Amino acid sequence: MMFKQFLIGSAVVFGLSGAAFAGEQYVDETGYAISGYDAVAYFNLPQKDVGMMQPHAVPGRADITAEYNGATWAFASEENREMFLADPAKYAPAFDGHCAYGIVKGGKVPANPNLWRIVDGKLYLNITPAVVGFWSEDISGNITAAKGNWTDLESKSASDKSWMAISDNDGTYDMAAPVK
Repeated sequence: MMFKQFLIGSAVVFGLSGAAFAGEQYVDETGYAISGYDAVAYFNLPQKDVGMMQPHAVPGRADITAEYNGATWAFASEENREMFLADPAKYAPAFDGHCAYGIVKGGKVPANPNLWRIVDGKLYLNITPAVVGFWSEDISGNITAAKGNWTDLESKSASDKSWMAISDNDGTYDMAAPVK
């Protein structure tokens, strides 16, 4: 019994210490991570072939939230919130929710939650449809480059810009999240 308690306690300590090494989560003017969209729901959406627009992200609800990495996350259901809390690193987007291709290019820039792709079980977001095109030219190479740059960028402040202010994003979203 003591050994089991030790294992549980160790898991909690190591789990919390891992969160301390995360960078600052990108949060836009909505006040939510991923602009209030449900991080878990991406993993239940059908993923389109490279070069095609993905289905729109699922808006979370303002009354179903959790705290992680210094940010508030919204979810479409209690079940999704519980799944997230059980393994937030699995569902949180790469690079603290910043544009993956922006990280390749050496900066933290905002990401549009409707411009997404899951690769090897990890969620990646990008900023505009044009950037998705560049990202898609060499996804695995871009992931490798981004991971290499992330070690220098992770400790820097999160982007304070809005992806919605970029005109190239017109038409990439049809409703604001989270749902009130």
